Amino acid sequence: MTEMLASMSSFRRLSFVLAAVMVASLATVAPGDAQPARADIAARAPATNLVGITGAIVPGTVNRTSVNLTASYSVVLALRYGSRSFAVNSTATITNTSGGPIDRVEFNTIATRLGGMVLRRVEVDGTAVTARVHDQTVIVPLGGILPAGATTKVNVRYRATLRSSLAGSSWLFTKVNGIVDAYRWIPWVSRDTPFDRPNHGDPFVTPVSPSVKLRVETDRRLVIASTADRTAVSSDGLTQWFAATNVRDVTITAAPDFRTKSVLVGSVRIRYYYRSSANSAIILDAAADAVRAYQSRLGAYPYKVFKVVQSSGGYGMESPGLIWIPYGLGSANLRYLVSHETAHQWFYGMVGNDQARQPFADEAAADFMAREITGTRRGSRCATARLDRTIYAYSSTCYYEVVYIQGGNLLNEARRRMGSTAYWGALRTYVADHRFGLIGTKTLLQALDDATPVDLSKLFAPRFPNYY
Repeated sequence: MTEMLASMSSFRRLSFVLAAVMVASLATVAPGDAQPARADIAARAPATNLVGITGAIVPGTVNRTSVNLTASYSVVLALRYGSRSFAVNSTATITNTSGGPIDRVEFNTIATRLGGMVLRRVEVDGTAVTARVHDQTVIVPLGGILPAGATTKVNVRYRATLRSSLAGSSWLFTKVNGIVDAYRWIPWVSRDTPFDRPNHGDPFVTPVSPSVKLRVETDRRLVIASTADRTAVSSDGLTQWFAATNVRDVTITAAPDFRTKSVLVGSVRIRYYYRSSANSAIILDAAADAVRAYQSRLGAYPYKVFKVVQSSGGYGMESPGLIWIPYGLGSANLRYLVSHETAHQWFYGMVGNDQARQPFADEAAADFMAREITGTRRGSRCATARLDRTIYAYSSTCYYEVVYIQGGNLLNEARRRMGSTAYWGALRTYVADHRFGLIGTKTLLQALDDATPVDLSKLFAPRFPNYY
């Protein structure tokens, strides 16, 4: 009986391998997220029973990857405040939830472009592989096919150096004004996306991770503000542990002398981290007003704590559960900036999109919300233009004026035509329906159009010729 069971087990394994090879031979080469021909066969294959089992890669190639993967991350960061050294050991446990087979994973990290990143080692299920860096993307071959539903572990180790200026995009990965800023530093499942752009658009697209575990080892005691929440600290203060759930990235901001103040809005703790106390009362008050207003219009904030952090400089920036407000910023535009970055907790944080290729979905929505609650709506200073272009197609002069200002004003016109009750109901439903998902601009426009008898396509079509 034992021999018979062993024989049957071998037969099943052989059948599984043959089925996977058949999928590989039938799949059409498809870049990015395109579905290969007959991907439905992979979806029905026995590999779907392998969820949670690593080492499920089988021989073959399909020349396909996807952004629609579910990845949990376990990361160790060795941060040297004095030398700006930044060393990362990151393991992603990836389940192929794309519906078809893949044979590579594409991770984005701006350490490739801003940190002089050196890959030290990359492994797939414990076996070393030769990864390739293209722009801000680390392309990892899996050494075979990961069928739909199967799971693998990819370990990426690199070292980099934080910059020491705010020039260009350096403010995203730097140490200036006594503050360490590290944005998009974890190699995160994404798609190959160009980092260079003619404006300050966000060249990122990332799916939500259900779990991120982080350990940070430092050469001196640092107060760390992160997307993840601190769960433990060593007795000497040099090692700190963090955890996060349902986030699209994990930001690190640190300083030896960060102070904090906080306020409670319902059940949400809003905590401000700062070195300079200038305008701290305004910033905290603006964040509290924004969270209160957005929760009433869009639904509950998804985390227990909202961190507002004084970054080293540059521009305001969003991260799930955390926003950056630059060091030394004057008070003139402060309330709007805090409100705009806070709005991204809903539009980008909860409802995700390809920020590089479809910036309208998060930036126009965030600008509409911020100007709605601050009463700062204004006209655009650039000619009327299309709203369905990528960040790479807008000039530095008119990107903000077109996507943010014209985009926000278009949404306001939709609200006027629909009526406020229908409009806010549609946005609230849209957030709930796509919570922690990845959607596109057309999904937002359709959600508004479906919520009213008014034909909004007449409003949208001239501005979004790609979709109408």
